[in-house]
Amino acid sequence: MSDHILDGNIRDIAAAMRAGATSARALVDEASRRHDSFGAALGAYKLWDNARARREAGACDELLAGGYDAGALMGMPISLKDLYGVRGMPTFGGTPAELPEKWRDEGPVTEALRVAGGVIMGKTHTVEFAYGGVGTNAHWGAPVNPWDGGNHRVTGGSSSGAGVSLNQGSALVAMGTDTGGSVRIPASVTGNVGLKPTIGRWSVEGIVPLSHSYDTPGPLTRNVTDSILAFGAIDPAHRDAEALFQSTDGAELGDINFALCDEHFWRECSPGIAEGVRQAVAELSAKGAGIGSISLPEATLARESSLRGGIFGAEGQSFIEEHYPERLDTLDPNVAERFAAGRDITAIEYLKAIRRIHGFARIANDKLRHIDVLITPTVAVTPPTVEEVADVETYKHHLGHMTQNTHPVNLLELCAITMPVALDGAGMPVGLQLIARGGREERLLAVALACEKVLGTARQRLGKPPRCAE
Repeated sequence: MSDHILDGNIRDIAAAMRAGATSARALVDEASRRHDSFGAALGAYKLWDNARARREAGACDELLAGGYDAGALMGMPISLKDLYGVRGMPTFGGTPAELPEKWRDEGPVTEALRVAGGVIMGKTHTVEFAYGGVGTNAHWGAPVNPWDGGNHRVTGGSSSGAGVSLNQGSALVAMGTDTGGSVRIPASVTGNVGLKPTIGRWSVEGIVPLSHSYDTPGPLTRNVTDSILAFGAIDPAHRDAEALFQSTDGAELGDINFALCDEHFWRECSPGIAEGVRQAVAELSAKGAGIGSISLPEATLARESSLRGGIFGAEGQSFIEEHYPERLDTLDPNVAERFAAGRDITAIEYLKAIRRIHGFARIANDKLRHIDVLITPTVAVTPPTVEEVADVETYKHHLGHMTQNTHPVNLLELCAITMPVALDGAGMPVGLQLIARGGREERLLAVALACEKVLGTARQRLGKPPRCAE
């Protein structure tokens, strides 16, 4: 079966729309057909609204025909994590019952996507209150990772349905949130690209919170080009996706300062993960990339301080106790156990941890002043099967390993992107993580695009997920 135009990057699809070769309605109809084919088996969505999407697509086609052009994302199918407020759509936040009406209000990120003409296909599943990097949910089940044709492997969390919506072709941009890795983990283990912007760069208004200190909205996409376009459409400093792409295209590998770090990020990698990332690094080096080194013990120190200080748990628990105390009794057991631990943290311990971590962040950002990107594996381990995380203790064990390499990036106030580069020993996708100083997203995206031109996109390098073959 030949590729459909929906399998191209957003720039090419947008050009085809403007040439009259396709339409927003045709894109949505194909996205819906794919959802019909794979949706029941993969379980990416909490809410799917085809009728609404077709209306929005039709409006985009009419506007384009009338001479109004909102940019590259106009008419493109988009999924939103079930934390984002959308007018007319309920928000559950991974909980067993809909959250109050206020969580249907749209915040700046959703508004930016609307201004750009993105078509919202539905809401993707999330871990309850976004607290977990594995991707399971006792209330709604776990989406199925399509890269394993025989086992029900997890898709990463907490944006657990986001990557799967891209795999099945029902969305071209999947919006998630990232507090300790919740964009990059699901992107990595489903073979997609995931961008975590710097904390505070994008507003979290209109998004159900976990940690007011570290929550960050971010896009998952199928390739770096699409990530650049999504960033350009959303970011308040740009709002012109094509202009951002033009400014990031053309970076030369020989002009980029890459670095590796022997500490923290390479520990206890599953078979094929370190090897896959190092092979990609060798390919970049062969094309002229200079690879230096850096010492970053702050990654380990910040993570240890966060875990001891219970920052995420304390902040999330305080939000629930203040606003939704009646939901404490129905929490997913894995989430409840971790939130409960936050109640044992004293205010002094919490504040000391925050101060220590801010200090580590200042040191890390200073060390990266003369380095464009630090290269690491994104997720150090093969994603487990649902059976392997069936009880609280095994869940915690796997959670620790899955967040090992993403969590420090949030704590150190950096920005990062993951891109797929290999399959591990179990045939699951391996992500290469590029980490940059806070506020340097434009350079990070330029570097990622230059790397992708050498390494190839996910489709070129990995092929199609077995469960998404037609």
